[in-house]
Amino acid sequence: MIKSRREFVKIGSAAAAGTIISNNNVFAGNSSKERIKPLCVFTKCLQFIDFEELGETLAFAGFEGADLPVRPGGSIAPDRIKTELPKAIEALKKSGITVPMIVTSINNPDDPLTERVLGAVSEAGIKYYRTGYLDYDPTKTIQENLDNHKRTFVRLEDLNRKYNLHGAYQNHSGVRVGGPVWDLYWLVRDCDPAFLGIQYDFCHAICEGSISWPLGMKLLAPWIKTIDIKDFLWSKVNDKWKITYVPLGEGMVDFDDCLKQYIKYNISGPISVHFEYDLGGAESGKTNPNMSRREIAGHLKNDCHWFSEKLKSHKII
Repeated sequence: MIKSRREFVKIGSAAAAGTIISNNNVFAGNSSKERIKPLCVFTKCLQFIDFEELGETLAFAGFEGADLPVRPGGSIAPDRIKTELPKAIEALKKSGITVPMIVTSINNPDDPLTERVLGAVSEAGIKYYRTGYLDYDPTKTIQENLDNHKRTFVRLEDLNRKYNLHGAYQNHSGVRVGGPVWDLYWLVRDCDPAFLGIQYDFCHAICEGSISWPLGMKLLAPWIKTIDIKDFLWSKVNDKWKITYVPLGEGMVDFDDCLKQYIKYNISGPISVHFEYDLGGAESGKTNPNMSRREIAGHLKNDCHWFSEKLKSHKII
């Protein structure tokens, strides 16, 4: 393990097998006007270091932004957001890292913490947040579930308008709301895309939609402002097929196709890269991972370089 952040910053190119990319050039186009939204990391995988080290780590890896978990078990507890979020932003700023988006557990407009969190996010100048997940009640029909959740979406939209925020629900593989992707249309179709929409996850959409996923994206496109990036394979474990997350470019996600859709629908919000493959437990938010900071930093740098090159190939940067 690296003993200090100064040692960590001096890791050098060996950590990333030569894939150095300057933080200032991640989104460098021919002019400042061509720079697009920051490429962020969903920092659940780095909850074992403080915010100053986090900033240095992200800058070293070539990222420009942090997508902070502000939820129970995250980097910032929701009931401490008013004091802790500004501190985190200032610490990250030392390394040139911005915080354009956060991840929350917000899924209940009546929870006293909901407005407290949204107010603090707005005061901090952050525009985008991800909501918490919603479940299907097995005792009710699908339509009854959607009708109930629709009321939640409408009320969250009102709160987002009050605080001038964009709240986004992430589509995620599985049997929760948003797994099929199509169900989200029923929830957002009457919502103002400026205040409530979808944080579109290509990986999970492909897990569930196989080759038909572009249809679901087309349906939801007006409400997609932010996107999530990760890769996966189907692996057989104990005679059962399961999703296995892998480094970018090693899995089943066709990022060329994904970026064509991204361009087609003119998506405008920040991009969040997720690290959910094996990082010694860090990928699950553990504070005592058994993988060194050097190795974790190398993985971040490699994925940043790989995806940045992919963005360049599509003339997005």
